[in-house]
Amino acid sequence: MTTAPTAADTRARAEEHLRALVGRDDVALHEDQWAAISALVVDRRRALVVQRTGWGKSAVYFIATLLLREQGAGPTVIISPLLALMRNQIAAAERAGIRAVTVNSTNIEQWDEVHAAINAGEVDVLLVSPERLNNPGFRDEVLPRLAATCGLLVVDEAHCISDWGHDFRPDYRRIRTLLAELPTGIPVLATTATANQRVTDDVAEQLEPVAEVRGAPAPSLDTRWVEVRGAPAPSLETTSPAVLVLRGSLDRSSLRLGVVRLTTPEQRLAWLADHLAEQPGSGIVYCLTVAATQEVADYLRSRGHRVAAYSGQTEQTERLALEQALIDGEVKALVATSALGMGFDASLGFVVNLGAPDSPVAYYQQVGRAGRGAIEEASVVLLPAIEDRDIWNYFASLAFPREELVRETLAVLAAEGRPMSTAALEPRVDLSRNRLETMLKVLDVDGAVRRVKGGWESTGQEWTYDAARYRRVSEARAAEQRAMLDYLGSAECRMAYLRRQLDDPAVLADPGWTCGRCDNCGGLALDTAIAEEAINAAAERLARPGVPVEPRKLWPTGLPTVGVELKGRISPALEEGRAIARLTDLGHGAALRGLFALGPDGAAADGPVPDSLARAMVAMLQDWRPRVDAIVAVDSARRPELVRDLASGLSRFLRVPVVGSWAILDPSVPPEKGATNSAQRVSAVSRRAGLRLSDPGAVSGARVLLVDDLWATGWTLTLAGSALHEAGASAVLPLVLGTQG
Repeated sequence: MTTAPTAADTRARAEEHLRALVGRDDVALHEDQWAAISALVVDRRRALVVQRTGWGKSAVYFIATLLLREQGAGPTVIISPLLALMRNQIAAAERAGIRAVTVNSTNIEQWDEVHAAINAGEVDVLLVSPERLNNPGFRDEVLPRLAATCGLLVVDEAHCISDWGHDFRPDYRRIRTLLAELPTGIPVLATTATANQRVTDDVAEQLEPVAEVRGAPAPSLDTRWVEVRGAPAPSLETTSPAVLVLRGSLDRSSLRLGVVRLTTPEQRLAWLADHLAEQPGSGIVYCLTVAATQEVADYLRSRGHRVAAYSGQTEQTERLALEQALIDGEVKALVATSALGMGFDASLGFVVNLGAPDSPVAYYQQVGRAGRGAIEEASVVLLPAIEDRDIWNYFASLAFPREELVRETLAVLAAEGRPMSTAALEPRVDLSRNRLETMLKVLDVDGAVRRVKGGWESTGQEWTYDAARYRRVSEARAAEQRAMLDYLGSAECRMAYLRRQLDDPAVLADPGWTCGRCDNCGGLALDTAIAEEAINAAAERLARPGVPVEPRKLWPTGLPTVGVELKGRISPALEEGRAIARLTDLGHGAALRGLFALGPDGAAADGPVPDSLARAMVAMLQDWRPRVDAIVAVDSARRPELVRDLASGLSRFLRVPVVGSWAILDPSVPPEKGATNSAQRVSAVSRRAGLRLSDPGAVSGARVLLVDDLWATGWTLTLAGSALHEAGASAVLPLVLGTQG
């Protein structure tokens, strides 16, 4: 007979694996690392590890995997949110002799091979994206077998489980179902570096559903049987094991935090151009929007810096190449959105945020990309802007839909009685495809719908709209935004402030703690001087008006279901047009956001085109030089004077007549009807408006300038352009003040 290894033997073996993993003989496990490994391997418990970036969370699950595999356990399943993270994890696993594979959207051709290797026992670690968990084939055919045979389940970036977290992802909610299906005794590890106490409690609750307490009602979360390292566990007799919660200090001793507050966009761009070369090593310049990454990268390249733009819209092959270029130091910086975030593992010397994220927790997550590995000192600079709040509000508007829209979706699915694809469902519900898809994922986890081959189907189960919870989440988001604004003007230690926002127990126990490294502590001196030449160059770049307006190419699917007989490719009536700027742009975007802002009563201000935008329009036209014979304006219910003034000014400047309008024929259809859904929008615009010309032949053979104030969905101008094409126009060029995209 063989005896089970003792805890001492297991720890000794764990440290052998650690030395192989890091390639050094002088390393040992942190006590909390061993506590987590022991909980998983010796006690077969569930654990939540909330520790700073670089603490060694991946070492915990790789070492636990090796120990469990030596004991005959099945492979570890790691749920990992980002492909970049998967690549790094597989490379780390291979260094320790761990056979790791992944199943994700980029290696479909390898899935059969991967599944065969798993069945043959040739895989130690399988990494899957959370989206795979709800793929019908994977969920129904592969996942049950994995749940029955895996030796360890790991949930990386576990704050994504919680809708209280800064990066909630509906696909992560499927993990709750997976946890319920695990056989007794399968250990579970959840890890994150960015969770405050509210998120920690929520994740812990999902890891271990409240069990029956003998002789007493189930306690609330804050008094139940979750053991927190460093605090005694509540003395409750339970029918299920405790969740071990390990929360350590979130101080990052390598980071030097600072804020540079400048008044104008050109000053912020100029500061970046003047001081980017001073930042140590290579790093990331974070922007809040895709458009800003392109604009900033273009400007910095014009000033001689080696930078590149990176966002969720960057093609996958290019993203891989850019990530490697940053790791290798071939570029000074990637100018990126938060798409370059969780899991990107590189030794970076700095992070600059051009615009503030909407919460201290999200900010801590982004700055955590710097100062890892052998980097002893990393510079972290925040350049906030007034317009940050406008962008926060825009993203907040994409929250979970109103109850009536959810009920409408459920009713459509129930009435259909068969699976419907998202594309088929979209024309029937006034939601954009992304919001509809996100909502359906939440409803799937809630049990009201089910994802199947062919789309979504109703389960017929009763569903409750948790308005109180959604309201609390919204209130929490607003509080986090206020906390981010307070951070900007705070005179206290920057790192202490962020750690308190994350409810770091170490700093809460020592209220007087300071980092000694930030600008407020005196450890970082940021030069705010900007060369006049740089400011002028930035101002010139930002003042340069003109962004392309790309015409729509295809009619939305499902239009016949809403009474519109259009489908397929759109006749090439619209050519590429122009706008002065995007509303999110750094330069003219500010003036456009002010122009289109609604008052407290929801009403729009109206009046002639502001002088600054009129001058920008003239400059853009002088650069674009469109060849047109006539102008047609889009009637506006909200800003009629603005559009009329724009059309008449263009007529005088270009010396071509205004020959008609895309006129409001049915004012009972609200101006914004269907604005979030393409099919609904086409239907609404078709009912609301039509072409009205000064005479029937006014546009025959003409090149027409089609004028409106704002390009939002693009469907108004597309329908107007199609009508002009049918009326004989040879070409239609859209021209607007601004675009929302």
